[in-house]
Amino acid sequence: MARTFWLKHLQRYRNQYLASLSATVGIFMVVCTSAWSSPALPKLLTEPNPPVSITPDDGSWILSISAIGAIPGMLIAGLTVDRVGRKWPLVCSAAPLITGWVLVATARSAILLYVARFLWGVSYGIAYAIVPIYLGEIASDEIRGAVGSFVTAMAKLAILFEYAIGPYVSFEALAWISLVAVVAFLATFVWMPESPHYLLDKGRSEEARSGLRWLRRRADVEEELAATKKSIERTVSERAGFSDLFVATYRNHLIIVLILALGMQLTGSLAILGYAQTIFGKISSKLTPAEMSIILGVVQFVTVLFPIFLVDRFGRRPLMLWSTAGSTLGLLLGAIYFTLDAADVAVEPYGWISFVGLLLFVVMYAFGLATVPFTILSEIFPKNIRAAANATQGIVSSIIIFGLVKLFQVALDNVGAYLPFWVFTLCTAATFGFVFLFIPETKGRTLDEVHELIAGVRSPPIKTPR
Repeated sequence: MARTFWLKHLQRYRNQYLASLSATVGIFMVVCTSAWSSPALPKLLTEPNPPVSITPDDGSWILSISAIGAIPGMLIAGLTVDRVGRKWPLVCSAAPLITGWVLVATARSAILLYVARFLWGVSYGIAYAIVPIYLGEIASDEIRGAVGSFVTAMAKLAILFEYAIGPYVSFEALAWISLVAVVAFLATFVWMPESPHYLLDKGRSEEARSGLRWLRRRADVEEELAATKKSIERTVSERAGFSDLFVATYRNHLIIVLILALGMQLTGSLAILGYAQTIFGKISSKLTPAEMSIILGVVQFVTVLFPIFLVDRFGRRPLMLWSTAGSTLGLLLGAIYFTLDAADVAVEPYGWISFVGLLLFVVMYAFGLATVPFTILSEIFPKNIRAAANATQGIVSSIIIFGLVKLFQVALDNVGAYLPFWVFTLCTAATFGFVFLFIPETKGRTLDEVHELIAGVRSPPIKTPR
């Protein structure tokens, strides 16, 4: 019975899933650049005769500078997504990636690595600004949560890809191999339809009708087209820009965006994943840092698949609460271990506890914090303000990421791993409280209903799944 249900479900929504998977290959290709640092930096810092000689401080700049590049990427996305569309700006985001990988593969100075990382950041910013918008506009209400979770599923697959290959190939070979992700994206996404929502907004009704028929796999889409057109007409006369995020109408929306941006990044997830092999080198274990990184990648990829099936069943809010609580516990175990180690307590027999703690963190982070915010962000803003909101969220996230990643290496070198882990633990615990107070449930609601809910209700009750 269950098998029959899922077969019918996949058959009904097949084309929407295909378009969503193709779009999120764009996430895969940009996240490969983030995960690259975990296996790549140790090659430059510890191996004899590296192609580029760097210091630990150089390494922290190489890792963190991509966050600065993401800011112009987000701005480019914000300026083009409503003028040019969702599809072609996303396709063009592959160009900086290709240039960056070629620079890394041929680099003989740290300056070229800085340039490559900045270019990667531009692509990262464009992809993360546009993909959630595209998914939110092509997906039916029934599967919007599931396809929103594809963003993080692809991100975790990219991390596993780099972690599994990076330690066993040369620095240059890793760059050439990673270009495969860009090729896969271009080979699939160029054939996908533009967002029907965007096409209707530009008066291209026939193209919108054709694209929606392919996505929905049925000829009769007039009712949905009419509803979408009505929604566009209702907002076309409204102001739309970055300044409008601060008006009273969108106050609650902005609060949610800032909570999600702060909550996701202040867990320290990108610093932990970017320095995974370095962190594991400080844990006593029979496993090598590379082996622990691969286990980490496998566990978080497998775990992140569950929210795809659960987010539309149990809801966004419960998954976020479980995720923040579990992430706090995992980080706490790591913080305690590194604190005892810094205090010269004999912790060697208990290295497995900190490793389990980090695994618990990535599991619980993947279970909600890493997936649900992208679903929520694709839902909560009306069309006329959505691009500005996504760009704002991305810029705030980029600034936080830059600070965290740069300071993480400083803390490791001058204080110890315990300091950043305590900061991450306390920030994640605070995020639990913010989610409880401010994040509403949007499961099963239309986009218009979600907008009205957030504008009028700050903390609605949790809906119990049936």
